[in-house]
Amino acid sequence: MSCSHPSQNHGKVSKVDSLALKQAKINGDLANEGLQRCQRFVTDWLAKADTTTGLIPRNLDESLDIWNAQDAAADNYPFMVLTAALTDSNLFQGRMLDMLHTETRLTSRLGNLPDTYSFSKKGFETQEYDLHNLLFGSSEYIKDGLLPLTEWLGPSPWSDRMIAILDDIWKYAPIKTSHGNIPSTNVELNGEMLQVLSRVYWMTGEGKYLEWATRLGDYYVFGDHHPTRNFEVLRLRDHGCEIVSGLCELYATLSKANPEKKEVYQPHIHEMLNRILAVGRNDDGLFYNAVDPKTGTVKWEGTTDNFGYTLNGFYTVFQIDSVEAYREATIKALEILNQKYRNYDWEHGSSDGYADAIEGALNLYAREPLPSTEAWVESEIQVMWSLQDSSHRKNAQKWKGSGIIEGWHGDGNFARTTIMYCLWKTQGTTIQPWRSDIKLGAVDSDDGIILSIKADEDWQGILKFDAPRHHTIMQMPADWPRINQFPEWFTVNQEKAYEVKDLTNGSSTNYKRKQLLEGIEFTLKKGTVYAIRVSPI
Repeated sequence: MSCSHPSQNHGKVSKVDSLALKQAKINGDLANEGLQRCQRFVTDWLAKADTTTGLIPRNLDESLDIWNAQDAAADNYPFMVLTAALTDSNLFQGRMLDMLHTETRLTSRLGNLPDTYSFSKKGFETQEYDLHNLLFGSSEYIKDGLLPLTEWLGPSPWSDRMIAILDDIWKYAPIKTSHGNIPSTNVELNGEMLQVLSRVYWMTGEGKYLEWATRLGDYYVFGDHHPTRNFEVLRLRDHGCEIVSGLCELYATLSKANPEKKEVYQPHIHEMLNRILAVGRNDDGLFYNAVDPKTGTVKWEGTTDNFGYTLNGFYTVFQIDSVEAYREATIKALEILNQKYRNYDWEHGSSDGYADAIEGALNLYAREPLPSTEAWVESEIQVMWSLQDSSHRKNAQKWKGSGIIEGWHGDGNFARTTIMYCLWKTQGTTIQPWRSDIKLGAVDSDDGIILSIKADEDWQGILKFDAPRHHTIMQMPADWPRINQFPEWFTVNQEKAYEVKDLTNGSSTNYKRKQLLEGIEFTLKKGTVYAIRVSPI
């Protein structure tokens, strides 16, 4: 498909479409900047990779000699993979896949469970393995890295690695309970497992994953491990908050897969959420870092950057049970951000705090599109991006002029959230092959989208549209909000055809859903801005 330059025929673009097109152009500039920043991050981190194995180190200051599952593999590497998938297919299919194969071969220690690998020793860092460390690192690798990759890529070698590790986590689960063996008593690990198992159950259709998830759920919901009835300290930030959203994800799954069990869980899940609302929030409706849920004492002052992760659980239960207080809690938190939390110091000057806060807000914005939340995200993404260049970032002098953000594994979260933002700015549309001079932006318009596309040099390739991935990839019955997902914006989910229309000359072509998902051939002429509307017929 080829379209005319809109400036050649302004008269055929309506006033409404002209305003939308202007915003789409702005969005194209922002998405282009974001993807270029991600590419710089990948390029400069890969330059620090071990020359023998090709694996990246855990950190660039104090852990140069190791690759480990819970940090290098979980937080940094996966979003190098995703950046390459969007911007460099050769890198994606080459070095990124090679790293997966190398990691699998070198680090798998107990079955498929990965352990820390030392570059200097050319083997494992320790002579003996610690089962708890293996299980924790494996859980982190799956939940933080392989699962988000799978939610975007679909079935792939990365999802194969995920399933293999997950099965062995439960094969070697050592903790005996009245409900059956579980991997750990660690609340973070178990919260992650609740999230992973709930999604993998739908993705695979295999009942064992729901059985394992329910085993964990029963451990926390019944007896003396309930998060607000029994915990002395409940973290509402990372490394603890996972249990809240994890139980809510299981609850959502049970509501469709086992409604009778869901009804048994209901008072216990509501009790947890109601108590958090009562004692876990500051006056602005954002969460403290940690509280004693029994007494209501704040155990760790400060506002957590992970507010969105916990609110995912509240909003999910609202979607299931129509408890308006849970939606109101979400909206209250979203509305206050632009008033009081601009340029807020989430994590002592680290970009990681901004990454988590922005992700949480953007994911919930996809469900509750409040203008003030949009304004806050636009403001704070600029703050986060500035830390890639700023003298205010950690180790600023060391990484001056580099795409490396701070030189630790949290740099990957910078790319993760940037990609989430960029996909919002393109409404989920992507181009292949990507090039740094191409600016693709989109805005929603009625039941479709308006696209602006421009290249500095001639280009030919394909324009691809997003699917309702929660259904097509994950096989989930509903798109409840969940940590590290990539929100769905404009998705091609109609069986009928779609019209792709040139807004300047009125020409149009109809495409079937499958064609848009696979990508339609597109040609760009140097310097020409293309204005397109895509809508179902």
